[in-house]
Amino acid sequence: MKITVVCGLLGSGKTTFIKNDVRGVREKTAVLVNDFGSAGIDGEVISTGGIKTVELPSGCVCCTLKFDLITTIQRIVKQFSPERLLIEPSGVASPSGVLEALESAGFGGASVIGIIDVVEFLELSESGMYGNFFQDQIENSDIILLNKTDLAEKTLISATERMVGFINPLAVLLRTVNAVLDIPLPEAPAHRKIHQSDCHFRFETLSIRTQQKMDFATVSRAFNDIAGGKFGAVARAKALINTGHGPYRFDIVYGKVGREPFEKDIQDSRLVVIGEMLDRQSIERALLTGA
Repeated sequence: MKITVVCGLLGSGKTTFIKNDVRGVREKTAVLVNDFGSAGIDGEVISTGGIKTVELPSGCVCCTLKFDLITTIQRIVKQFSPERLLIEPSGVASPSGVLEALESAGFGGASVIGIIDVVEFLELSESGMYGNFFQDQIENSDIILLNKTDLAEKTLISATERMVGFINPLAVLLRTVNAVLDIPLPEAPAHRKIHQSDCHFRFETLSIRTQQKMDFATVSRAFNDIAGGKFGAVARAKALINTGHGPYRFDIVYGKVGREPFEKDIQDSRLVVIGEMLDRQSIERALLTGA
């Protein structure tokens, strides 16, 4: 079984990459998604393509969920017998922790795809708010996608490319839009040195179940307020919600709000917010009333 770990900070494009990768694939493929929060969302987004998707919510596979990661992979192998397994750790999970868990369980090597948001990378890296996360991600990646190049200035892209290449000169660097990779996924290296780092975050996570059908305008206003910092410092938020306009997927990545129709009816409307000093009651009230 070929194993690929798809890593990247919150909102970098991991789920989009996996959706692109599994589209029309001939090999029997399964996806293991570790969402940071009890109301998993990414698994349902990926499964719209008919791919066997298993969610491992409520924690980080690089620390508290290592045992669960191993047992879940064993269950996937027994239940689906896939030829390929894609693992999407949460956007705050260090790739080194995932690779160590796979190695200790005897699953053999894994290839690593690292995805970087070129719009935000340099500023976030220089701020130090994510500690050694970028170092861990870049040093352990075989291919690194410099994603969202359509939204960034050429000088910013070049500067990001230089910095990433300096950290890991052996990785293949590719500029991408919408995380589209035009070359085959790499084979796992015969021998890998796992670069370890301590990159734990102190984020809070709110997982909120909502009414099955909500007013689109009210939800949109609530997301604008969440993105604007009205209810705490939000690093990432995402939701699948049935609205009066149909099923919608809402996203917040570093203050930017995205809204797009979802491909199928949503059985369980829900929201996940990741950040600091989050006001749960006010977020719930805003979703219901717009206040």
